[in-house]
Amino acid sequence: MTTFLSEAEDAKRLRIVAALILDTEGKTLLVRKRGTTAFMQAGGKPVEGESSLSALDRELTEELGCGLDRQSCQSLGTYRAPAVNEPGWTVEAELYAVSLLGEARPSGEIEETIWIDPETHSGVELAALTTAHVLPIARRLSQLRRAAAGCAS
Repeated sequence: MTTFLSEAEDAKRLRIVAALILDTEGKTLLVRKRGTTAFMQAGGKPVEGESSLSALDRELTEELGCGLDRQSCQSLGTYRAPAVNEPGWTVEAELYAVSLLGEARPSGEIEETIWIDPETHSGVELAALTTAHVLPIARRLSQLRRAAAGCAS
């Protein structure tokens, strides 16, 4: 379903590319920016002329000190939600399921990283995009991986 935004809404939209990173146990990696309280996906804004995957690779290097395994990237679609750190703005995220090259460590603007279980994440303040869209997708992907692993046994 296509949603059309008014000119005013479109002007207050932050376009980003974001990573859904799952470990082998089905936990997803979230980041918290310095000076903020809510956790969200790693990622950020592409610069002029930069492809989505190039932007995501750059952002993961800057934020997590690791690379993006480009062969692992799977487009999951584009999602919108209220921006957690910019009141009155909407974030529009092009979301990718990805694997990392190297170990993720907070770097640059990122103060903290955590791995959470998408099923039981209570007690953690999350961005609206993460709650409304990313965690439900993470749950489905984890279930599919478990089912595939069960079939392979």
